[in-house]
Amino acid sequence: MTSSPHPDQRLSLLQHWLESDLGLHDYQIAPASADASFRRYFRIRWDGQTRVVMDAPPDKEDTHPFTGIAGQFKKLGLNVPVVLEQDTVNGFLLLTDLGNRDYLSSLNAETAAPLYSAALSALIKLQACPIPAAYPFPPYDRTLLMNEMGLFRDWYLGRHLGMTLAADGQAMLAELFGVLADSALAQPQAVVHRDYHSRNLMVCEPNPGVLDFQDAVIGPVTYDLVSLLRDCYIAWPRRQVERWATQFYEGLLAREMIRAVGVEQFLTWFDLMGVQRHLKATGIFARLNYRDGKNGYLKDIPRTMGYVKEVAARHPALARFATFIAELEAGGEQYLAVPP
Repeated sequence: MTSSPHPDQRLSLLQHWLESDLGLHDYQIAPASADASFRRYFRIRWDGQTRVVMDAPPDKEDTHPFTGIAGQFKKLGLNVPVVLEQDTVNGFLLLTDLGNRDYLSSLNAETAAPLYSAALSALIKLQACPIPAAYPFPPYDRTLLMNEMGLFRDWYLGRHLGMTLAADGQAMLAELFGVLADSALAQPQAVVHRDYHSRNLMVCEPNPGVLDFQDAVIGPVTYDLVSLLRDCYIAWPRRQVERWATQFYEGLLAREMIRAVGVEQFLTWFDLMGVQRHLKATGIFARLNYRDGKNGYLKDIPRTMGYVKEVAARHPALARFATFIAELEAGGEQYLAVPP
């Protein structure tokens, strides 16, 4: 498979598609956003209208999941971009524009309650999504869960901190990963967005607009909830987070989307799911820096590790890992081998 052209060549190819294939002229184009993948987004303006164009290099990204899931989510009443035009060979999509006001820039003490209420209601709709014939969601299975947690070991501990774990440290992490995977797989399974957080939710009508759903899977019922409420980019007090989580739990019960699950069990699942996600995110943030040259995510690692530290200290099943974190902070070598 050949490599994608340089980004500037991709932009020229995209503009050729807009002008020659779609017949757009006298338009303005500017970056709309870039995310942690190889995708880029541009906003185009012409004749008082705006649209968003996705640039997804076909050797690195597949636009089919986005188009298939977008159609299914739209049928559920979720506010997602509509695919207006597509060039799947070159990896371009022309989308409706949900604006540029995301939750992250809009959340504060006054707006949090209505915005999260809307996001939780939309998440219940999302989780009720039937499997679309056009795109069968893959499973969030043990292999995927374990591979994600391995990013923490390889990219954060190994690459970022320069650590080589001794046998005790490796055994401790293997035990931790097993506990977290078991908890995730024990939960009721539902459609999982995988990045349902403040940078992918837009303040618009109807609220929220939902973006970046192309990696959706069938997985643990608490995954998107913890992505939203223990967000890698903004933090809220534990008591408030648990009130919102309980509100969501009660919504699932009322719709019979979960049965015979007490709130304490649900909140335990929520806590452990958060540790799995935040270990993954910490590893990804380190990888983005060292592999992809995107260092802007390093500043979010203290928040993600702060969540991990707080939850590990409260759950006996994570006691050895809590000790490991304390050892890291103290600069000790209980679990470490001398780096090569």
